[in-house]
Amino acid sequence: MSGDTLDRPPGDEADLAWCHESVQGVSRTFALTVDVLDEPMSSYICVGYLVCRIADTVEDAGHIPPADQADILRLYDAALDPDDDTDIEAFVEAVEPYVPEERTEDWNVVINATRVVRTFEALPADVREAVIPPARELVQGMAMFVERYADTDGLRIQSREELEEYCYYAAGTVGNLITNLVTRGDIDDERRNRLYETAEEFGLLLQLVNIAKDVHSDYEEENNVYLPADWLADEGVPQDEVVAPEHEPQAANVVARTARHARSFLDDAQTYLETVPLTDGNTVAAWGIPYLLAVGTLRELLANPEDALSDRGVKVSRQEVFAVVSTMTGGSGDSLGELRESIQHTPYHRVQTQAD
Repeated sequence: MSGDTLDRPPGDEADLAWCHESVQGVSRTFALTVDVLDEPMSSYICVGYLVCRIADTVEDAGHIPPADQADILRLYDAALDPDDDTDIEAFVEAVEPYVPEERTEDWNVVINATRVVRTFEALPADVREAVIPPARELVQGMAMFVERYADTDGLRIQSREELEEYCYYAAGTVGNLITNLVTRGDIDDERRNRLYETAEEFGLLLQLVNIAKDVHSDYEEENNVYLPADWLADEGVPQDEVVAPEHEPQAANVVARTARHARSFLDDAQTYLETVPLTDGNTVAAWGIPYLLAVGTLRELLANPEDALSDRGVKVSRQEVFAVVSTMTGGSGDSLGELRESIQHTPYHRVQTQAD
C-alpha cells in the first residue's frame, strides 16, 4: 500500500523516506497504520504523527527539569505557529543538551526535528492547515501538564476528569488531526458532524488502553502515574506506591477500572471508523487495526490486570497482531462489530484456527 511512492506528496523524497522509516522505529502500532494507508494519506499521517511525537518524547523525558521541559515545549509550539518568527532550529538548540547519549529512535526524531518540519512544510497548504491547530493544542496541553506537576518531577493524575483531560491533549487532539485530514474534500454536514462528535473518543480509547497497560514502565522509566489518585485511594493505594508488590491486588483493581473506562469508548470509536471517508488513500484497515488491537489488549488487561504493574507487561501476541492485520487488509467480509465481538472473548488467531 504505502510502499507505492507514485502518489506521494511533493517534497524531498529522501526526507519523506526518512520519515516513513522513522515511524517504524518509534511506534509499532502507528507504523502498521501508516503501512496500510495508501498515498498520499500515508505520508500525510506519517509526517503529522512525527510532528506530534516530537512533543510527546519531550513531555515523557523525566530527566529534563520541569521548567526547562515546559519552556522547550512552548518553544516547539512557537516554531509550529505559522504567524510566529521562531525557527525550528531554536527548538533543536534548546533540546540538544538533554538528548541522551544512547539515543533512542524517539530521540533521533527529536534531534532531527528540522528535517521533520521541513518535510511537513513541503506538504500541500490544506494539509498543513489541517494538522497545525490540533498539533499545537497537543503541545500546549503537554506544556500545561508539565507545569502543573513541576513540583513532583512527574505527572500525578488526580481524578477521572483530569485523566480524560490529559488523554484529550495526548490523543483526542490526534483524533481531530486525522478528522481534519479526511474531511478536507466534499462531505455532507451530517457525516462531518458525526465524525467530529466521535473523533476524540477514538483517541481517548487508544490512550486509555496505553495508560492501563503501561503502568509499570510509565512509573519506573518516566516517574509518571496516570491512574487517578482518587481511584487508587478508593483501594487504599498511595499513588507513589502504585507498583509496590504489597499493593498489587488493590492496584490491579484500579488497572481493571481504567480498562473498563476505556471500554466505554468502544461504541463511539466504532461509529467513527464506520463513518470515516475513504479519500486521498485513507483506508478502513488503517484505523480498524489499532481499534481491534485495543479491543484485544482490553481483553488481556481485564483477564490479568496485575501484569500491568510489573515488567511482564500486557500486550496481545504477535500471532494475534498478524491475524488482525491479515484480516483487515485481506478484504474480510466480517464487519468491525463482528470482529470486535470475536476478539473481546478470544485471541483472534485462535478464532481463525477454530473456524478452519
